[in-house]
Amino acid sequence: MNDFQAIADRVEIEALRGEFTDAAMMRDRPRMAALFTPDGVLRMPNIPVELVGREEILAGGERLQAQWDFFVQNTHPGAIRIDGDTATGRAYMHELARTLDGRQGQNFAVYHDRYRRTEEGWRFAERVYEVRYLDTSPLAGGAPRAEQEAAWGAPAADERLERVAAALRANGFAAEILDDAAEARTRVKELIPEGSSVLTGASETLRLSGIDEDINAGGQYDAVRPRILSIDRATGADEIRSLASCPDFVVNSVAAVTETGALVLASGSGSQLPANAGGAARVVWIVGAQKVVPDLGAALRRIEEHVLPLENARCQAVYGMDSAVNRLLVLNAEPHPGRGTVLLLREAVGY
Repeated sequence: MNDFQAIADRVEIEALRGEFTDAAMMRDRPRMAALFTPDGVLRMPNIPVELVGREEILAGGERLQAQWDFFVQNTHPGAIRIDGDTATGRAYMHELARTLDGRQGQNFAVYHDRYRRTEEGWRFAERVYEVRYLDTSPLAGGAPRAEQEAAWGAPAADERLERVAAALRANGFAAEILDDAAEARTRVKELIPEGSSVLTGASETLRLSGIDEDINAGGQYDAVRPRILSIDRATGADEIRSLASCPDFVVNSVAAVTETGALVLASGSGSQLPANAGGAARVVWIVGAQKVVPDLGAALRRIEEHVLPLENARCQAVYGMDSAVNRLLVLNAEPHPGRGTVLLLREAVGY
């Protein structure tokens, strides 16, 4: 072959197929959807799924990937036949997967592709996924524990934080990226007017940053937590619930924030969740960079595998008892724009 344009086209189409696998492995649904033409189609008859257009491909990818515990995809090059501004081809797949509900196995499949040259470069006009072999035997392996634990505590890169902030804003949250906890401490003082009633969550992020002390011992605010702690729990349960449910402000952290712009909180008693969910007039969440996860499935795993063991150790040391994840709150969006502000930190704080 001595047609340099044809060689360049083949290289770009092969890169397109590699980009698809990378987006799938990194659970980057917006990038995956952008690899298709605006009217592109993704068909998976064996599932069955048929997604038409980038919006459906994005939403469908989110639904599918939210079910994964883990997923590994290997792409092997197949044929490419170019005809001007269109082309056809095949890519051969080997995949291993386990879903959160326990389904698992491996398969070998073929992607039957149609490609189209666009102003953005070559894009998929259609991908049709044909399974040739399926083995649903239990998979003996999984992600290495030490590697996973290290990942749960590793700060996200700036590019990823920017992506999370954009997703949060699209979902109605205000989102700011700050350098560290010291900057967050200053920003919290700017966001909360003096004299406001403020409830702080039971959060290592707030304790380590000094924000908990600023609010509950600084004298600038009507601090709700010290008032709650002074009430007899046997006789004042109704008063405690009322105080905790409807303050002017809640300042808290989260167990995880997803790249799709959702916040996930975990609690043993659930006492702080109503105010976060909607009871408080305003909320400020301070979130360390290590809490970024791809999706809800990863958020739940982070809570069970990373957050709970650390919180359990803290509760044993302080209270002599175990912790538990008895309540979960998932905030997918904020229906009242401006109510909730997320301060994303570039450093890891808390757990």
